[in-house]
Amino acid sequence: MNKSRNNRRAQIRRTVKGTAEKPRLVVFRSNRYLYGQLIDDTQGKTLASVNKAETAETVGQEIAAKAKELKVKQVVFDRAGYRYHGNIKKIADSARAAGLDF
Repeated sequence: MNKSRNNRRAQIRRTVKGTAEKPRLVVFRSNRYLYGQLIDDTQGKTLASVNKAETAETVGQEIAAKAKELKVKQVVFDRAGYRYHGNIKKIADSARAAGLDF
């Protein structure tokens, strides 16, 4: 992780907290894949995850579907230090279109 992204990520994590009713939606992007997780920070547990999806729209739709199974309607979006554009924005937009409320 580069230093500036790591600093942004730490700053975001100090303020963004997820609960069981309103979990934190974390996104991670590697060079090849995109990942999404719903995390309850009060218990320190991952509620749902989508891994190795190749398109951002797929990640957003799948994580929204898993959130609906858990009866979660609202989430807190954690962009993990990435800029809010490109694939990160596509994940958020497709999750909103699938019914999640940020």
